[in-house]
Amino acid sequence: MLNDIELQKKVEILTNKLKLGLFKEVVDESKILLKKRKHQVLFNLLSLSYQSLGQNDKSVEIMEIALKANPKNPHFLNNIGLSHFKLSNFKEAETYFKRGLAEAPKYISILNNLGNLKGYLNLNKSAIEYFNKILKINDKLIEPYFNLAINYQALGEFEKSSECLKKILELNPKFTDADRILSLMTKYTNNHPHYLNIKDKLENIKLNEIQKSNLYFSLGKYFEDIKDYEKSFKNYSHGNNIIKKKTNYKIQKEKNDFINIKNFNYKNLNIPNIENSRKLIFIVGMPRSGTSLVEQILSSHQEVFGGGELPFLEKEVRKFFQKFEKNNQLNIEEIHNLVVDCKKKYLERISNYNNSSKIFTDKAPLNFRFIGFIKYIFPNAKIINCKRDPMDIIWSNFKNYFSNAMPFTNDLEDIAQFYKLYEDLMTFFQKKFPEIIYDIEYSKLVENSEIEIKKLLNFCELKWDDNCLNHHKNERAIKTASSIQARKPIYKTAVKSSDRYKDYLKNIKSIIESN
Repeated sequence: MLNDIELQKKVEILTNKLKLGLFKEVVDESKILLKKRKHQVLFNLLSLSYQSLGQNDKSVEIMEIALKANPKNPHFLNNIGLSHFKLSNFKEAETYFKRGLAEAPKYISILNNLGNLKGYLNLNKSAIEYFNKILKINDKLIEPYFNLAINYQALGEFEKSSECLKKILELNPKFTDADRILSLMTKYTNNHPHYLNIKDKLENIKLNEIQKSNLYFSLGKYFEDIKDYEKSFKNYSHGNNIIKKKTNYKIQKEKNDFINIKNFNYKNLNIPNIENSRKLIFIVGMPRSGTSLVEQILSSHQEVFGGGELPFLEKEVRKFFQKFEKNNQLNIEEIHNLVVDCKKKYLERISNYNNSSKIFTDKAPLNFRFIGFIKYIFPNAKIINCKRDPMDIIWSNFKNYFSNAMPFTNDLEDIAQFYKLYEDLMTFFQKKFPEIIYDIEYSKLVENSEIEIKKLLNFCELKWDDNCLNHHKNERAIKTASSIQARKPIYKTAVKSSDRYKDYLKNIKSIIESN
C-alpha cells in the first residue's frame, strides 16, 4: 500500500514522463502502482497514456473499471467520453460528457470536448455555444478562440472567425496557426498591416520551425495577392520544406499500396445486402480538384445531405486490410464477415449526421483508392470523380497547408507522382466499374454550370433543383481548405491558376507529361 507522500512522488515522475511522451513507461508503471493503490490520478494517467498510444479501446476499459468505484468522477467521465469520441462512438461520447458536465458544469475540458464533438458532426452552431461558455468562465484561453474561429469559418462567418484569430494573436503572437488561417481570409494590398506584423515576427521573435512554416504560408498568400509570384513561390516552398523534413514522407510506400489495391481480388467482397435506407454518393478525386464545390452543389438539393470529408470509410477499409494481411488464408465466409462488419460500422458512423435526407454525400477525396470496396459493399452507390487540370491541382495542393494529413502535398515532385498514381488507378477502376463512376471536369463545370449540373443530377438520379445553381447560398458547414471558395458563386479565375507560376513548375510538368 502506497502512502500519500510516496504516491505524490510517483505521480510527479509519471506526469513528467507523460509530458515527455514516454507513454509506454507510464502505462507499465501505472499498472504496477494501481495494484498497490487504486487512486483516481493513476487511473487518469493510465487512460491518458492509452489515448496517446492510440489504444482508445483500452482507455475505455480502464475508465469503466474506475467508474465502477466512482461513477460521478468528472475526470473519469471526461476521459471515457474522449476515448469514445476518438473511437467514433459519438453517442456514447456525448452521454459521458454530459454526465460529467452535470457533475461539474464549469469543467472547461468537458465543455471543449463537447464543442469539438458537435463541430465534428457539423452541428457548428451548437459547438459555438459550448466554446462561448468556456470564454465566459475564462476569456484568456486560446483554444476556445481557435475552435470558435474554425467553426465560424466552416459556417462562412469569416468576419467573426477573423476576430477570434486576431484575439488569439493578442494573447499569444507566437500562435502562428492563427496568422496562417487569417491570411486565407485576407485580401492583401501592398504593405498590409498583417504582412508587416508577420515580417516583424520572423525578424524579431524567436520561433520554432513549425511556427515559422505557418508564417511562410501566410507570406506566400500575401505575395500571391500582390502578384509577386517569385516571392510567393519562395515562401510557399520554405513552409513546405519545413513540414517535409518533419514528416519524412516517402512516395515509394504509396506506390506499393497502389499496387496492392489493384491486385486485390475484389470479387471476394461480394456480400449479401445490408439494409440501408439512404442512397450514398462518394465524391472523390485528387485534393483541390473541385470536390468541395461539387458537394456544395449537390447538398443544395432538397433531397441531399452533405456529410463533408469523412474519415470513416478509410478507417474501416484499413482495419479490413490489417486483419486480412495478418491472416491471408481467410476463407470466403470469414472475408464476408469482415466486410459486413466494415459496412455496418460505416453506416453506423454516418447515422450520427442528419439522418432525414434520402441521399448522403461523402466527399473524402482519397476514397478513390477504395472504389473496389465501394462497388461491392454499397452496390447502389454513385461515385463522382472530380477532374481538374493536373498542374492546377499540383500547385493548389502545394500552396495549401495540410499539416500531416496528406504528407505528399509538401513536395511538388511527390504531388506529381501521387497524381500519376491517382490517374493510373482511376483508369483501372473506370475499366472495371464504368457504370458507377461519373467524371466531372472542373473547367467545364465553371464554364457551363447549368448544363454540367443537369448532367450531374441526372447521373445521381435526382430531379432538377434551382438551389443547385445557387449553391453559394447554402449555409451548411464546409470544413475543408475550400471553405471560402465554395461559398462564392462559380468563378473562372481558378482555371489555369498555376500559369502564374509556370516558370517554377517546368520540371513538374515534364513528370506529368511523361509516360
